[in-house]
Amino acid sequence: MQNTATPTHCPYCALQCGMNLTPAADGSVEVSERADFPVNRGALCGKGRTAPAVLAAGVRLTSPLVRSGAGALVPATWDEALDRIARNLARIRDEHGADALGVFGGGGLTNEKAYALGKFARVVLGTSQIDYNGRFCMSSAAAAGTKAFGLDRGLPFPLEDIPRTGCVILVGSNPAETMPPSLRYFTELRENGGTLIVVDPRRTRTAEQADLHLAPRPGTDLALALGMLHLVVAEGRVDERYVEERTAGWEDARAAAMAHWPEYVERITGVSVPELREAVRLFCEPPAAMVLTARGPEQQAKGTDTVGAWINLCLATGRAGRPLSGYGCLTGQGNGQGGREHGQKADQLPGYRKLTDPAARRHVAEVWGVDPDSLPGPGRSAYELLDALGTDIRSLLLMGSNPVVSAPRAAHIEERLRSLDFLAVCDVVLSETAALADVVLPVTQWAEETGTTTSLEGRVLLRRRAITPPDGVRSDLEVLHGLAGRLGVEKGFPTEPEEVFEELRRASAGGPADYSGISYRRLAQEQGVFWPCPAPGTAPADTAGTEPHPGTPRLFLDRFATDDGRARFAPVTHRPSAEEPDDEYPVLLTTGRVVAQYQSGAQTRRVDELNAAAPGPFVELHPRLAARLGAAEGDPVAVVSRRGRAVAPARITAGIRPDTVFMPFHWPGEGRANTLTNPALDPTSRMPEFKVCAVRVEAVTVTP
Repeated sequence: MQNTATPTHCPYCALQCGMNLTPAADGSVEVSERADFPVNRGALCGKGRTAPAVLAAGVRLTSPLVRSGAGALVPATWDEALDRIARNLARIRDEHGADALGVFGGGGLTNEKAYALGKFARVVLGTSQIDYNGRFCMSSAAAAGTKAFGLDRGLPFPLEDIPRTGCVILVGSNPAETMPPSLRYFTELRENGGTLIVVDPRRTRTAEQADLHLAPRPGTDLALALGMLHLVVAEGRVDERYVEERTAGWEDARAAAMAHWPEYVERITGVSVPELREAVRLFCEPPAAMVLTARGPEQQAKGTDTVGAWINLCLATGRAGRPLSGYGCLTGQGNGQGGREHGQKADQLPGYRKLTDPAARRHVAEVWGVDPDSLPGPGRSAYELLDALGTDIRSLLLMGSNPVVSAPRAAHIEERLRSLDFLAVCDVVLSETAALADVVLPVTQWAEETGTTTSLEGRVLLRRRAITPPDGVRSDLEVLHGLAGRLGVEKGFPTEPEEVFEELRRASAGGPADYSGISYRRLAQEQGVFWPCPAPGTAPADTAGTEPHPGTPRLFLDRFATDDGRARFAPVTHRPSAEEPDDEYPVLLTTGRVVAQYQSGAQTRRVDELNAAAPGPFVELHPRLAARLGAAEGDPVAVVSRRGRAVAPARITAGIRPDTVFMPFHWPGEGRANTLTNPALDPTSRMPEFKVCAVRVEAVTVTP
């Protein structure tokens, strides 16, 4: 075991904060500051500081588990476990066809693992039924960004640009709790004389630091953006020259916005006309400004249109493709960006290529050494895939996800998982989903393996192995190698991450997310490389050469990635949420995260320090609603939707709208927030409507 510090990156959110790891004499791992990494400059949140706790013996899995005849999960050898998986996958494919085999990935998998998983599904299994939990993260922003700019990269500029702009509108994001080290960028923005506008139905820790907090009714962010664009037009703030030279589709978008006059938008959103006017003034007066969205506007059944409306605001005011300006999305999961670029998403091939593009299929098939016609077409999106379990899809191989807690309408998805003929799960802990599996494989964690991730900035990073994994644990790449061989594919699934990355480089070459000019050597020498980064000699003729491409920290400064170089306005109009309040369900529920837990909590709920800070679920409600219920602080209350019932202690605060309640989604059991959420899907992104559904709230009588 090494006894020197290894520079690497945090396993949690998409900031991918730099840290140093040092093995201690007692077998533990110490985390220390890595001040040289420019994103977090040494700062770490509680999750990052305590991340090694999940590496401890007794916390993580160290042996394969198989379901015994008596129904219990019992230890097994690796050969026994892999043989059982391969045997069942082959049997189900023979009996029901390749599309009866489902594969579900995760936004925390490294680029190498995401790439290998997509290749495994399409080459070894021959199934189209693969997607990943990143569909639940920023797929609406990705769809809207691709429509508008021709390319989706969460942030088209580095975080370091934020303090130097004039105004940031932060829509549906609470970085003070979801990615605390990033908050310094917004603090520095204000210290430099810029302004911060936060759009959130709750007065979060982030909203408390804003110059202006807009608290719209959940599900009305689209109307809010349209109302602001209406005022931009009415007040003569459109950058006419920019619109003429760099965009297309303005007239239709303008007409749609003009139907959303301020008083109408006030009635829809609850945001007053003076607040709307002030937001427009703050955004338009400085020479540069940004709009950044997160899950609030994106996790809606109209999320793509909602993000499109915020992009329209940037385009109409000339705030995209210019220095210190633009639209960006704050990606949530650790590799949420890279995870969707390299093939584990239902409709994509490596390099962010479209699975329906014949040229893309030919290119990737050549790298893989297969016939392009053998590659299956697009499959179901994440929720649709999970909803089909036990019917069309008879088995599932799952890596790096916990849908029993994280999926919308979670009780139904739990039933679907239980109905499978066969379920195999690869995880580091026995998550709620793994506990349902027929086979559970213990896999290496971030500190025990090398691999690359791509941060919310589009910065490709190298995570380095710092410690040796315990006996009995293998990497996901070794799992795929072992299964591929057992299913008749002896080559093409190496176990060394760098070898996989070298193939990924070739597969991505020439694609929208071109990694071909990036190597492990470069990543070890530099503080990450921004894609696109083509290999020398493969760039367009006027820039081709033999020198390494420097990477692309800032996109769209010369042209957008569309055929004609112009950005596209989205002609969108407000529409109600998929489920509006009524007499039976008169209150709106919105969900989100707390600072001490992460995603489904499968790992963070095993850390004592984090559990002490956030021990369980709660229901945040306004004092007026609490008074109507007769509920005091800490009293159990029930939140009931058309899909189920959740019970958790009341947390009473004036920082939430009286017509809205909030629940964090990190916990299983009685307080599982996603028991309630609505799986209504965005027609373009197939994002479920996590952020708004109709509920009623009831006091719960406690029996002595």
